[in-house]
Amino acid sequence: MLAKKTAKNQVTLPKAIANAFPDTQYFDVSIQDGRIILLPVKIQPAGATLEEVRGKMQRLGVSEADVGEAIQWARGKKR
Repeated sequence: MLAKKTAKNQVTLPKAIANAFPDTQYFDVSIQDGRIILLPVKIQPAGATLEEVRGKMQRLGVSEADVGEAIQWARGKKR
């Protein structure tokens, strides 16, 4: 299938591709080996997955102190 990039850098997905993802509004876009990769993304409200995020942080061994340090680093502040 052929898709054209417009002057505004927009690409319209061919109908057959778009129909394969009827409930998808967003795609994660990356480049791998010179190819454009689109992965469907499901957006969920932040509050709906808070426990999942906490669980993942615990499994990864990320503590509240680690998060605080990361925030300070991102803001460019030193302790």
